Parts: sequence; structure tokens; C-alpha cells
Amino acid sequence: MSSGTGKRIVVTGATGNVGTSVVRLLSEDPEVASVLGLARRIPEWSPPKTDWSAVDLAFAESDLVERFTDADAVVHLAWAFQPTHDPATTWRTNVLGSMRVFDAVAAAGVPALVHASSVGAYSPGPKDRTVDESWPTHGWPDAAYCREKAYLERALDTFERDHPETRVVRMRPAFLFQRESASEQRRIFGGRFLPGPSARPELLPFLPDIAGLRVQALHTDDAAHAYRLAVHSDARGAFNLAAEPTVDAELLGRMFGARPVRLPRTAARSAIAAAWGLHLLPASPHLFDAVLRLPLMDCTRARTELGWRPEHTAPEVLEQFLQGLQQGAGARTEPLQGHKVG
Repeated sequence: MSSGTGKRIVVTGATGNVGTSVVRLLSEDPEVASVLGLARRIPEWSPPKTDWSAVDLAFAESDLVERFTDADAVVHLAWAFQPTHDPATTWRTNVLGSMRVFDAVAAAGVPALVHASSVGAYSPGPKDRTVDESWPTHGWPDAAYCREKAYLERALDTFERDHPETRVVRMRPAFLFQRESASEQRRIFGGRFLPGPSARPELLPFLPDIAGLRVQALHTDDAAHAYRLAVHSDARGAFNLAAEPTVDAELLGRMFGARPVRLPRTAARSAIAAAWGLHLLPASPHLFDAVLRLPLMDCTRARTELGWRPEHTAPEVLEQFLQGLQQGAGARTEPLQGHKVG
């Protein structure tokens, strides 16, 4: 590892959408002496002060305690979205793998654990106002992603009770995007049958306007800034993270120059369910159900206690992401590698 007087930070899921932004920011931080990035595959990318270690959290033989020893903080970002047709597999990585991380943090005596929760952990909530971090985190039980995020919130409740010496921070970001994640997210949610050029505004004469489809977005660099602030602060507890304004059909219509057209929920869900059932669409109808029910988040606590403010607006985030879709953008890591689109 790199030597110095700064902090030693370990990042799981370091080559993914958020992980690349977190590692890049920490590697440029003068208060950080070294970063150890954990990922299933070691990338070609070599940021300053950063070492890599190959780890698959789905398997118990990973020696996490040794890797966490002498760390000042562990930032836990690792997550598997697929296969959506096999929730036992994602449970093994996301839930059981996270439990191994938590146990190793305690065994290694790491002072701080910064965990990537999500807006998906929240119970159904309002779309006409925002909620703070006290809103229940029971998820939407029919969607594996929400079920797993909510389960880990309960696991951290127990962890904090049993290990009060460890400072635990739970980040609950909105939907996260960057230009370099476009190819990955196309594969995860749209599949190989969603060509990048279809994101061009001129090919979308109208946009489906579905009741409840109001969400929040955030650039991964802005999320990474919040993680960095949490690493260096004494903050504990949960923090909502989202950019303004709220993303809905009206905003997207202005961006695309397209007219929103009301589409019944049942029609949209039936189409998604059919495509998912035929393995044509990776995103499940259960996740669609959850998105329609997610509350909008109030980010006051992150602003007042962390001093965090996003630099990118939601339209800027989406514009960068759409450009990435059109260009097949990616990065020099296995999860984010770019692909030609047609």
C-alpha cells in the first residue's frame, strides 16, 4: 500500500458506476494516503495512490478481515443487479456478501463504515412532497433490489447496536448516472435490444406519461463527493442524496422536444412484464412497480450536516447520460466497458 500520513480507505465495488467516481475522488484527496479498491476483476485503470485486490463477495473464502486491517474507513458499494430472473444469486452477492463486509469491518476494528443504501430501501411514499431520512425503510417487497436494500438496513440496525464503536453512515442516493456508465446501464436495464441511437430526441415524437413516474436523479461524481465528506466527518446515520429538479414526463418532454402522452400503468407494466418474461428486457416489472411507489427525498440533512451540494442538475445528469448512450460510452473497468451500439 501507499505510505503517508493520510487515511487508508477501502472501497468495495470499486470498478462500478459509483465506485469509479469514489476511487477517483479519493485518489486525488490530499487527506487520503492510500485507497484499496476491491472488485471481482482488477482493471487496467491505475489512479494515483490506489491498489487493487480481486474479491468476489458472493463467496465466503474472501479474506476481508486482512484487507480491512488498519483501514480508517470502508466504503461499501458492491452490488449486483443481475440476474433479475434468479433472485437467489443476487441475494448471495448483495445481502450475504454485505453481511460478510459488516462482519469483517467489526473483526478488523475499522472505525467507520460508509454503506451504499438507496432510495429503493424506502417504503412507498408521496410524489407530491419530499420525505426525510425518518421515512420507513421496508422497501417494496416484490422487487428484489428493494427487498435486499431494506434487509440490509435492518442488518445495519443490529450492527450498530452490537458495535457502537463503529461509526456507520448510510447513503440513500437517487438514481445514479454518469456518461461513462451508459453502456453498463443499457445492458443492465435495457438489454441488447435497446440501441443507443434510439435515445436521439428526433426519434421520440411523444413520451409515455405514467401516473407515479416521478423520480430523482444524481451524478455519480456528486454522490462520490458525499461519500468523501462522510469519510472525513464524524457524521452518523442516513443521508438522502438527490439533485434538483424532480424528473417527470414534463421535464423529459422539454428535454426531448416531445409531447407527453398519458399511458395507463397497467398497459406499461404488461408490456414490461411480457418483455421480461421472454428475457428480452433485463429490468423486471417488479422494479417498475417499485419505482412508481418510491417517495421523493428531502436532502436537507446532507446539506446541513455534511455540507454537501450537488454540482450537476438532474437535466445535466440525464443529458450526459443520453450522450453516453448514443456514443456507447464506457470506462476502463469490466463493469463500465463501452460497447458499440447499433
